[in-house]
Amino acid sequence: MASSGELENHNDCFVKLCNPHVATMKEDVLYHFNLSTTTHDFPAMFGDVKFVCVGGSPSRMKAFIRYVASELGLDRPGVDYPNICAGTDRYAMFKVGPVLSVSHGMGIPSIAIMLHELIKLLYHARCSGVTIIRIGTSGGIGLEPGSVVITRQAVDACFKPEFEQVVLGKRVVRSTDLDEQLAQELMQWSTDLSEFTTVVGNTMCTLDFYEGQGRLDGALCSYTEKDKQEYLRAAYAAGVRNIEMESSVFAAMCSACGLRAAVVCVTLLNRLKGDQISSPHEVLAEYQQRPQRLVGYFIKKCLSMA
Repeated sequence: MASSGELENHNDCFVKLCNPHVATMKEDVLYHFNLSTTTHDFPAMFGDVKFVCVGGSPSRMKAFIRYVASELGLDRPGVDYPNICAGTDRYAMFKVGPVLSVSHGMGIPSIAIMLHELIKLLYHARCSGVTIIRIGTSGGIGLEPGSVVITRQAVDACFKPEFEQVVLGKRVVRSTDLDEQLAQELMQWSTDLSEFTTVVGNTMCTLDFYEGQGRLDGALCSYTEKDKQEYLRAAYAAGVRNIEMESSVFAAMCSACGLRAAVVCVTLLNRLKGDQISSPHEVLAEYQQRPQRLVGYFIKKCLSMA
């Protein structure tokens, strides 16, 4: 666990931007959130945020904020949690106490747009000591369905720990390192919780759900079952334990802006045994709650030690 001195140092760290232009702007419109620095008081609305949890769907993130409210003893009978971004249908945002819950859609482009505006929101709100965690679903490699993977390092489809983007026609490569201590803390709390199998491993982030992940059931496929198995086994040998579509840019952007970050995803199937997700709905629904339970437990413990 983090020492009291380490927690104090983390709590003193304000969110920073890697963009000198923002400080000179009279107004910053967070278009996809339907928020603006001239029409909203960011410090008043978000200044107490210490934990940000992001995930794919609006309904899942609203369910998470309800769960966290209950766990932290902040829920009130008949009180709903309104969508702070109600003026747009791009993303959804919910808040209770020091916890912010935000949907990011599917894939690198969608989460990247959300993260640009989320990190600026935290900056304008003068937030400090923020921990940000992506909670989601994934395909496992060599793991039983329902296992939870805490990401050690996000890697690309060639197993490299980097995120590449073309900026002004030039190739820019950023590191995808995540906070190692945070991953260890989450693993320790999962052991303490003792409700489901949890491992720490690399997460492969791809640009596509079908060909990009070696599936045989898409509209296009130019490889064989043998090719697929060789690729997935090579990924496993490289330390990859799950596959999804957001972790690399999430890790790269959070690292660049000095945010303590982690990725916690449940596996819905073992890709070595198939491509299609065929578990009953109620089973999948329970699987999807597992990262929420672990992260909710982590937040509760952190606040109790503060």
